[in-house]
Amino acid sequence: MSTSPEDRPSVPPTTQPRREFLRMSTRGLVAAWGATAFPGALEAGILRDRPPGAFFLPGWDAGHGLQPVVRHSMHLAPVVDPVRLDLVAAPGEVDIGGGVRAPAWMINGTLPSPVLRLNRGSLFDVTMVNRLPEPLILHWHGLAPPEAMDGHPRLAVGPGEDYHYRFQVDDRAGTYWYHSHAHHRTGYHTHMGIAGFLIVDDPAEASLGLPDGDHDLPIILQDRRLDPRGIPVHQPAGPSMMAGMMGDAPFANGIHRPYREVDAALYRLRLLNGSNARVLNLGRSDGRPLVVAGNDGGLLERPVEVPSVYMGVGERLDLLLDLSDLAVGDRLTLVSLPFTIPGAMGGMGPGGRGGMGGMGGMGGMMAEANRQGEPLELLEFRVTRASSVRRRIPSRFLPLPPPPDRSGVPRRRHFQFDSRMMNHTINGRTFDMDRIDERVPFGETEIWSFENVSGFPHPVHLHATHFEVLTRTGGRNQVFPWERGRKDTVLVWPGETVEVALRFSAHRGLFMLHCHNLEHEDHGMMMNFLVE
Repeated sequence: MSTSPEDRPSVPPTTQPRREFLRMSTRGLVAAWGATAFPGALEAGILRDRPPGAFFLPGWDAGHGLQPVVRHSMHLAPVVDPVRLDLVAAPGEVDIGGGVRAPAWMINGTLPSPVLRLNRGSLFDVTMVNRLPEPLILHWHGLAPPEAMDGHPRLAVGPGEDYHYRFQVDDRAGTYWYHSHAHHRTGYHTHMGIAGFLIVDDPAEASLGLPDGDHDLPIILQDRRLDPRGIPVHQPAGPSMMAGMMGDAPFANGIHRPYREVDAALYRLRLLNGSNARVLNLGRSDGRPLVVAGNDGGLLERPVEVPSVYMGVGERLDLLLDLSDLAVGDRLTLVSLPFTIPGAMGGMGPGGRGGMGGMGGMGGMMAEANRQGEPLELLEFRVTRASSVRRRIPSRFLPLPPPPDRSGVPRRRHFQFDSRMMNHTINGRTFDMDRIDERVPFGETEIWSFENVSGFPHPVHLHATHFEVLTRTGGRNQVFPWERGRKDTVLVWPGETVEVALRFSAHRGLFMLHCHNLEHEDHGMMMNFLVE
């Protein structure tokens, strides 16, 4: 395969800065987050003796010598106004980097799907046209539209049919997304490319002077499994049906091993974990902290600095990435740092050692689960231009909407998430399209608790409203700074119980609660609730 000069990696002559960074970041992350897998990863050779700019696929032993990975230029999806818009889903083929062409399912012929961008209070008027060979329905993840507009799997339409969405978007300015919610097929559809951003703007947020235009980057982060030709494959059988479909190939906006040319300036990264099952532990390759500006429900009250951020499938983060002190020619990589999940199956993580955690002799299951926490180099930023634009990160953003009123005695509901014997359940039951599992009064504050009694992490997603994360007990035993504000998805590790406060005040109707590990939801970890 031929490469252009910009695609050819450079290998700086010294390894000392990289080794020093790894030693320091390991100590800091272990102290801050209990990432006990780091030492094991170093012993295994995953991160050892790697010079800046030379990259290795996770799991390669450093003893094989320096084998730099070729990276490919990442593009951004086209931005469109969702008014009188047709979104046509159809099979196609796309270049995933370096001339490798792969089959894909695309909306309006692009991968990723178009960015839908509109102002708060605007009309959303979209017709989805299904030219795929199987049923499809789109869910507007994070928005609170009426029942018929939400994308419940019972509303899926067949090949050659269409579905019309029309509602007013009253949600807070923020980074939302859309994806297929076809029953049993969400994982496959998302893996094939049916996913895109939905961004809501408003004048108040615009007045803050945050990066915009070319400095506002919507990026879908994913991991995929490749066949010998370098083509992504979706094989959710056996172990992948339990742990979820994971691979060792990093993708961003549909490009394998991506890089992005940038200015020496401040950027707003709108990040989505669009993987099937992998939890990301986002960090910077230079060891400096991340600046979190917002999450699922829009901007936080003020920016917060953290050494790394755990990000479950379906969660979004707005990061402010300041590259203004870098010189032309410098590079910085957004990485997923290695971690171990206490209480997970066998206590496994990269370089970890443990038993089967009650899973019997299923070695393949352990190997698949053990992918969770592997390091990945997600996206490299290459500074190619100086910039005269100097922006400062505001010390405060906007006031948050008032939290649900808990002055009375809110009703409490408990939901137990479990995965065992090829079954994924909520409160002991798998999903039934026609069953109403909970009846919830409109406009009343409730406290819902999500308990994970399985050996796998569960990113729990709620349709039709946002919630306030109140407590996390067991496991990590804290609410993290990036979980402040309003959320629609919360990551619950094995042994954890997370309490949230919520109120359904937008619409009555039938909506869903489910795990956003796509293999888990496709195989039963969903439930219906009726707001009445």
